[in-house]
Amino acid sequence: MRHPLSRKFALAAVIGAISLPSFAAQTSVQSLDAAWASAMQANDIEAVMKIYAHDAVAWFPNEKEARGDAAIRAAYQDLLSANTVLAASESDASYRRMGNVSAGWGKFSLTLQPKAGGNPIVMSGRFSEVAERRNGHWVYIVDHASAEPALAEPAKQ
Repeated sequence: MRHPLSRKFALAAVIGAISLPSFAAQTSVQSLDAAWASAMQANDIEAVMKIYAHDAVAWFPNEKEARGDAAIRAAYQDLLSANTVLAASESDASYRRMGNVSAGWGKFSLTLQPKAGGNPIVMSGRFSEVAERRNGHWVYIVDHASAEPALAEPAKQ
């Protein structure tokens, strides 16, 4: 006869195994996204750069390809020298992880206050990214963001 606690232990093990994928996702590209949002809101380029691999590639809205940490730093430096980030967020995000590689995609929003004055600007769009676990840390290796396309007006009949 099995001991009643062995059934409880087996049930706990099954529940734990079922919850592992969501925990695994949170410790990969999802954690980078949270770090990115915090770093952007702090206007901290050093914190932003810590989440990119030295050989990463990034495509930002209306910008040329940024390949490598120097080019990615320059792209963020251009943005942060002209603006103060008031808010940074991601929504409708999905995440997948397979071993040491993780992917994420969804929508982003940045609220920027131009340093030259004027009203805040809201920049929104879509993102897709790939991260890799290197030397015990997750880093972006691909970061792609594009502006949300303008909605087409319905055809007049």
